[in-house]
Amino acid sequence: MRVIAGTARSLPLKTPEGLDTRPTTDRIKETLFNMLQSYVPGAVFVDLYAGSGGIGIEAISRGAAKAYFAENGAAAIQCIQQNIAFTKFTEKAVILKQDAVAALSSIHEKHVDLIFMDAPYGQGQDRRVLTALKNMPYVDEDTLIIIEEDKNADFSYLDELGYSIWKQKKYKTNQHVFLYRKSIII
Repeated sequence: MRVIAGTARSLPLKTPEGLDTRPTTDRIKETLFNMLQSYVPGAVFVDLYAGSGGIGIEAISRGAAKAYFAENGAAAIQCIQQNIAFTKFTEKAVILKQDAVAALSSIHEKHVDLIFMDAPYGQGQDRRVLTALKNMPYVDEDTLIIIEEDKNADFSYLDELGYSIWKQKKYKTNQHVFLYRKSIII
């Protein structure tokens, strides 16, 4: 696994040992960031279930102003710390050593531009996080949320939670779902 583009281009990244994480492949990461290229420069980026930190590090490398990495696995946290130090992104990175939902309350920004979530597939974590995100003051109708999930995951609940799908990109075994929070009319 490596950084695809930007200031840390081609630098190799470590991944945690074992099967607790599934690092996003370089090819899928490149496709994802090609779709996000106009959103990343200057952005505040949140990487939930960060694993090795590869997605958040890619965002910083491509010009994100700051990235939050939420992860509660000890081996993964150590890996994220090593990767951030190796890429020299310490000043732009905030590591939250906690569950993704708990980590949301530790983010103190006026606005978050991009939230990426790669939770364990098929366990309902996406819905849990999206429910919590509805109440976060930094999430508004301009915040783009990207979920990486199994190709056949059911997102029929999004409307009831107040989200709308902007775009979906399906791959061989998984997909990226891009969503926005619907405007709240008072």
